[in-house]
Amino acid sequence: MSDAAQPTAAEVRAAAEAVKTALDRHLAAVERRTGEDDPAVYEAFNELASAAEEYDELLYERYDEVTPFEIPGTDDELPPYTGPEEPNALSVLIRRDYSVVEPQRLLAQARRIEAVDDDADVETTASGTVHGAVGLLFGEFEPDEIASRHKEFGLEEGDSTLWVTAADEPAEAGEWLEAPFEQADTQRIVCRFDVSAVFDDETDDDLDDDPRRGVGPGLDGILDDDEDLEPLDADR
Repeated sequence: MSDAAQPTAAEVRAAAEAVKTALDRHLAAVERRTGEDDPAVYEAFNELASAAEEYDELLYERYDEVTPFEIPGTDDELPPYTGPEEPNALSVLIRRDYSVVEPQRLLAQARRIEAVDDDADVETTASGTVHGAVGLLFGEFEPDEIASRHKEFGLEEGDSTLWVTAADEPAEAGEWLEAPFEQADTQRIVCRFDVSAVFDDETDDDLDDDPRRGVGPGLDGILDDDEDLEPLDADR
């Protein structure tokens, strides 16, 4: 960046003062908290994050320095909840990722499934390929059982997330089956719970204060907007 485009010392100073003001407002909101989902605390948090980000940027541009702390930016926050206060319907969206770490164990489990199926055709068995074995596995067991027994099936857990979203009315039968994720609205998330290895080293104090987010060891994070989610199969 050229010298002409750099912020002035006065602008950096003003940004620092804005951080101090935002800190005071955030502390005051926390002290007056009326409940876990107090919107005043949420708003003060976002204002503090925005002020700190602005100061950090100007400080670096002017003096090539950075702050010794980091406050999550508002771009990674869930938007304010705009769904009904008393939802008449809920949608549960789940995504779980796995790695196939022991293909032979997976294939062996698929062969056991076929062995108890009297209608299995030896010439056209699906257990001879990994993708065929996966189809057998998820056709035989509920997703929650696979999650609890994943090591038996030669799988290794990756990231997972669960979103509970509010709806005004239940969807019509068969309405969303062809595109189950298109109508996922982050502003209607009632709560969400994320599990990822990147959070293993975080403490409870590091977790986001958003009351709609899962709180507990290893629970935190935000999905990218283009990530797919898997619907919970209510028929299982």
